[in-house]
Amino acid sequence: MLQRFTRQTLTIVLLVTLVASLANAEKKAAQRFARFEVGEKVHYGIVNGNQVTAIKGDLFSKWSRTDQSFKLSDVKLLPPTRPTQIFALAGNYKSHINDGNTTTTITTVTKVVTNSKTNLTSAESTTKSETTPEGEVPAKFKIPQPFFKSPSCLVADGGKIVLPKDAEVVHYEAELVIVIGKKASKVSRADAMDYVFGVTCGNDVSARVWQKNDVQWWRAKGSDTFGPCGPFIATGLDYDNLDMELRLNGKIMQKDNTKNMITDVRAAVAGISKHITLHPGDLIFTGTTGKTSEIKAGDTVEVELEGVGVLTNKVVDEK
Repeated sequence: MLQRFTRQTLTIVLLVTLVASLANAEKKAAQRFARFEVGEKVHYGIVNGNQVTAIKGDLFSKWSRTDQSFKLSDVKLLPPTRPTQIFALAGNYKSHINDGNTTTTITTVTKVVTNSKTNLTSAESTTKSETTPEGEVPAKFKIPQPFFKSPSCLVADGGKIVLPKDAEVVHYEAELVIVIGKKASKVSRADAMDYVFGVTCGNDVSARVWQKNDVQWWRAKGSDTFGPCGPFIATGLDYDNLDMELRLNGKIMQKDNTKNMITDVRAAVAGISKHITLHPGDLIFTGTTGKTSEIKAGDTVEVELEGVGVLTNKVVDEK
């Protein structure tokens, strides 16, 4: 009797373990998630073909499927997360830094100077020029160069990119966007992927005149609707080897692979978290490739990332 009971108990334990393992494997496997609104309620859901099944719980920790499924055509897609912070990397593809040509960059060098009489310290800055041969990366871009975008700049797939009345020469920038999955502070490169939930498509819309003339890029990169993002979050992919393409009114304008990023996904997460704590849902735009060009009212911009989907946005003038 005892032997029979032990076998039954062992069988139950094995079955429970198997179910838990399968559930955990499902969450790590390649799949796509959407954040959407239907019936005035906001959900996260698992995308399967043209259907999305709502989940309950916390997407970034514990969740389970519900029995609620909807056609994607019947829901309103929202930006993939509600981030507390959005970072973006500058100069993360050689092709975008110098278009493949020899380039000269101006670097500001700051040193701390102590006054021998007052014993007070001050910072003194000088500039130097650095000529980089064709095909090489300028020294300052060999470490992550992040800047901030405002959370209010996000716009979902199907939303509109609004050109401010006083903005001139606004460009598209196709980018892979990292979605942080759990709190990350001072994480190592080796452990960085443990903090990545997945990736999505992004368009780092940029007002070039503001970018050139302003002291900071706050409005050039962070104006409302200057951060199209979506349509889905994809997990379980090789994030550093994904094809990326941008189309303007159907014409291919940018085409590359994320393996050509200077700072890869691991380095981006480790580098930023060294100084700033990342939280679940935070986003990191990872830089664009090659040349970019101007967008104008009436244009349609599509960013496609392998395994994720196509982010589509129309361009309109501010009213």
